[in-house]
Amino acid sequence: MGALFEPFLYIIGLMVDIYFKLVVVQVVLYWLLHFRILEASNKYSQKTVEVLDKITAPVYAKIREKIPPIAGIDFSPFILLLALLFVSRVIFRLSSLLV
Repeated sequence: MGALFEPFLYIIGLMVDIYFKLVVVQVVLYWLLHFRILEASNKYSQKTVEVLDKITAPVYAKIREKIPPIAGIDFSPFILLLALLFVSRVIFRLSSLLV
């Protein structure tokens, strides 16, 4: 029975890992733009920010409904990263139990 669910857990874990990395890239890119290490007028950085915003904005909106920005600081990316880390750990534990 465990061998039946193992591929599904692997795919879900892979998707969580990819989404985690996309959020990290978005946070790093935001800070690079904020400190003017990258130019905001760069068409490649604009397109990357646009694509990453489309991918993460719906999840951030759900988090912001529950936890609004505190003192002007948006903690939704960090909360999302913690949640993804938790889900990743749960999937890892489940897959090790099924073996």
